[in-house]
Amino acid sequence: MADCIFCKIIHKEIPTTEIIFEDDLLVVFKDIHPKAPIHLLIVTSEHIPSIADLAESHAVVVAWMIY
Repeated sequence: MADCIFCKIIHKEIPTTEIIFEDDLLVVFKDIHPKAPIHLLIVTSEHIPSIADLAESHAVVVAWMIY
């Protein structure tokens, strides 16, 4: 998605503070304006607009997010 800030971070179009983990399904990075001592964002590599847009095909990525 062209205007999605998270897609831009994943595709390295805009910088982020520090990438903690990255694979073909997820990217985990520190929040640029943390609200807690540890504030990480877990973002799927595939653009999924909202939780309402999750499909059965996303089961693996959702499981990996909470693993």
